[in-house]
Amino acid sequence: MIVHPPLPTGGRHVRVNGEILGLAHGLADIAEFLRRAGMEIDAAEVAEAPWIVWRGVGPECWSPEASS
Repeated sequence: MIVHPPLPTGGRHVRVNGEILGLAHGLADIAEFLRRAGMEIDAAEVAEAPWIVWRGVGPECWSPEASS
C-alpha cells in the first residue's frame, strides 16, 4: 500500500497494486479502505504498519500546509 503526499486541496491518494482505493483524510479512512478489502486493522495501528509506504511525509500529515 502506498499513501501519496498530500494534495493541494488536502487528503492523500491511497494506492494498492496500481489501483487508487480512494482519497484519505486521516488514518481512519485508510483503515476503512482496508476493511472494505477484507482486512481488519485498527486506525491506531495504521501509522505503524510496516507494509504501508508513506510518500513525501509520514502518517501525521494530511494537508499540504503541514507538509511544508
